[in-house]
Amino acid sequence: MFRPALAAALLLTATPSFAGRDLFVVDTVGSPTSLDPHVQWDPDSYFVYRNVFDNLVTRDPSGKIVPQIATSWTYSSDTQVTLKLRTDITFHDGSKLTPEDVVFSIKRVTDPAFKSPQLSQVDSIIAAEVTGPDTVKLTTKQAYPVLMAQLTKMSIAPKAIVEKLGNEGFNAAPVGSGPYKLTSFTRGVRTELTANPGYWRGAAPFPKVEFRPVPDGATRLANLRSGRSDITRILLTDDAEALKGDAQLRVLWTPVERVALLALNGLTGPMKDRKVREAVAYAIDRDLIVEALLKGYGKSVDQMMPASNFGYIDGLPGFKYDPAKARALLKEAGVAPGTKITFPTAPSFDQRVVQAVHQMLGDVGLDAQIQMVDIGTYLRLRQGQPAEAGDASFFRWSCGCQDADGVLFPLYHSSSQWSKASIPALDAAIVAGRNTLDEKARLASYKTALTIIHDEVLGVPLYQDVMMFAARKEVKWQPTPNEAFFLMDISWVP
Repeated sequence: MFRPALAAALLLTATPSFAGRDLFVVDTVGSPTSLDPHVQWDPDSYFVYRNVFDNLVTRDPSGKIVPQIATSWTYSSDTQVTLKLRTDITFHDGSKLTPEDVVFSIKRVTDPAFKSPQLSQVDSIIAAEVTGPDTVKLTTKQAYPVLMAQLTKMSIAPKAIVEKLGNEGFNAAPVGSGPYKLTSFTRGVRTELTANPGYWRGAAPFPKVEFRPVPDGATRLANLRSGRSDITRILLTDDAEALKGDAQLRVLWTPVERVALLALNGLTGPMKDRKVREAVAYAIDRDLIVEALLKGYGKSVDQMMPASNFGYIDGLPGFKYDPAKARALLKEAGVAPGTKITFPTAPSFDQRVVQAVHQMLGDVGLDAQIQMVDIGTYLRLRQGQPAEAGDASFFRWSCGCQDADGVLFPLYHSSSQWSKASIPALDAAIVAGRNTLDEKARLASYKTALTIIHDEVLGVPLYQDVMMFAARKEVKWQPTPNEAFFLMDISWVP
């Protein structure tokens, strides 16, 4: 079959590749929506800017929180922690990374007016101050047990450059302290990085790196087979299975903290009625999705997080597939067969799953109107006003913190821009869980919160996700559950 997208890509990439030598080529699903690490958090953006910026702390491959810019941290009380910083880090323009840059970055993300999508992860921080030539003190509203886990995602930007360029200017020409610096960015075409020769951790593995957005999965695999790229994202398990017999390529994958779910808008439209939300839950055959589409790479879940997260509650029941019950609930709610609901999605999601959910909803009488938009637009809609967010949407969420707080607060606390629910008892339970260091008390609070989420059917958990890549056999790397794509961890073995 002739594929226009494939033909176009082959014409555009007809020049020989230096993949795996001077140039390392990464095919992504889409183009970065932002290169400012405090503005957006979609995978295609994160894969790029994680290599341009250093984080305050990070995780090692086993998931343990380890130093990066901060070398150590000491709690003086339940609400105050002092971080000691490295003094040998410079930004790409040659200026020194200082405690003032750390404080600036934290205040930037925690400023509600800045509207960072990461705000709900760190809004417990009420003060950040420089306390010495290499120390910073953070103060939280109350005890916040997940603080250091959340700071693994806190990228540090240079205060002077951001203030000079402004937010839009910095997004167009970001300057970090990471192993790579931005050379050029042409939206929809490529992002070019070059190695930072003065990187404090040592030489980067590849002199040059290109991230190329290639939305068509068949084209991404064709580029990989021909040597036009070195590694690419795989969204479809069918592709992973098909590549197993290819001696030139390797499939790299791992289960991740991220859970796929059907987000339901409890504040407006048909989903405002609990019976309609419950009908949707009974309409979805999660086991069929996992078996037929994921082919064993994922596994169904009954909660909005995997069992590895602190706060997971054993024994919380899920909704079993029961289309007859779904139809009966819709009838009780006065929802006529063929009722339309809005259903935004983006190419970064597995559209087979989207189509399966669409069909399952249709089978019980809900006509889901799929609205395909780019991932940046999708995220803005999900973070926006309830009337803009869609009645239902396939969604994937991970806090990267291995804790219930990073899931429940942003998704379901009424103050969060992601949340499309407003239940005082749920808000109280979520806040109680994040404001004590007592693990037993936290577990009790999260049991209450998760029970309310289940009983009110604020969403439908589907499955624990996986991250999959295909790579040339010479690429040595293993994805980790925190979904980081850090080039310093990748090597080329001829």
